[in-house]
Amino acid sequence: MTDQKAWLTDRFEAHRSHLRGVAYRMLGSLSEADDAVQEAWLRLSRSDTSGVENLAGWLTTVVARVSLDMLRSRKSRREASLDATPGEPVAEGQGGIDPEQEAVLADSVGLALLVVLENLTPAERLAFVLHDLFAMSFDDIAPVVGRSPAAARQLASRARRRVHGRDAVGNADVKRQREMVEAFLAATRKGDFEALLAVLDPNVVRRADAAAVPPGAPRELRGAEAVAKGALAGSRRAGSAPVALALIDGSVGVVVAPRGRLRMAVAFEIRGGRIATLDIIADRERLARLHLALLEP
Repeated sequence: MTDQKAWLTDRFEAHRSHLRGVAYRMLGSLSEADDAVQEAWLRLSRSDTSGVENLAGWLTTVVARVSLDMLRSRKSRREASLDATPGEPVAEGQGGIDPEQEAVLADSVGLALLVVLENLTPAERLAFVLHDLFAMSFDDIAPVVGRSPAAARQLASRARRRVHGRDAVGNADVKRQREMVEAFLAATRKGDFEALLAVLDPNVVRRADAAAVPPGAPRELRGAEAVAKGALAGSRRAGSAPVALALIDGSVGVVVAPRGRLRMAVAFEIRGGRIATLDIIADRERLARLHLALLEP
């Protein structure tokens, strides 16, 4: 019995990295991903797998089902967390998880992808992750989501359109918007005041949610000089907080996502070749209503 358990443990450990990757892309949380993997081990140790020919596939299915259940249970926990201090993690990164390790993993997966996946329903997210990211067949995905293979294919297709912003504005517009937003970010990171003035409309307006500015700071700034100074001050406060470009309601914007969790978004309006408005969104309810998509390379 001991030899059998050791053999089973060795086989499981050989697949742990893959299983953790599946769970992390499903859940966007390293602590939850590790919980899902641990649950897969418990189910493996209690099951008769003598007839299982593809253990990797069996374990992937188990982790996917566990992750799907965890995603579906999040709604009540999120509602309970709305009173938490804005910008602070809620019951995350606990259980000995190293935040720096999770930040590295989030960056390797892609911050924008993790943020956009949050927009999907649990079933869409699972179908997209398993098929598009891990090449799992729809025949194998179907029983996990409780749908037919054809319905699972439709889930993945719908998720793919949302993830990649296929219904977004035309490519020419996106390209120009991206150039302006990237120029704004570059100038902000370098602390280049003159470069910021060059991309801002003289009459630019910056509006911010209360949670996005220090207590007592103005939530609205008008004029290129005021907005540029505010952008530089905000950049200094943010420090090394990870940011990524994304499509926000069809236009190019910026998401701030420490450890892959959306904390803030900046929506831009471009007029006459310059940035005319900036809307800094940090209110949880507003963030939840945003339609986000990956910005195509």
